[in-house]
Amino acid sequence: MCYRVEINPVQANKTTRLGKKRKMPMQSTQYKLVSYSCFILGFASIAGSIAIWFLTGGSSPETQAHAERFGIFVGLWAPTFFILSNRFSMYADKKP
Repeated sequence: MCYRVEINPVQANKTTRLGKKRKMPMQSTQYKLVSYSCFILGFASIAGSIAIWFLTGGSSPETQAHAERFGIFVGLWAPTFFILSNRFSMYADKKP
């Protein structure tokens, strides 16, 4: 494999394969925007879970069970969004 050192001041001392261009990382403001979006999506997931549970329940036990399972499924997205929000916020604070 051939390696070369790029003469880019932002990525000095970084090596890439010959012919491959290195993508620029996200800026701090972009990380913050993604962090806020994930935070809002976490709360939207909780609200959506409750709405699904109340609004899609039917009269038969099968439809009520389906509404409960689907509401729980959507509600499980919230921790993922909150963790992603925390991680992106940490990356934004670490960036210069």
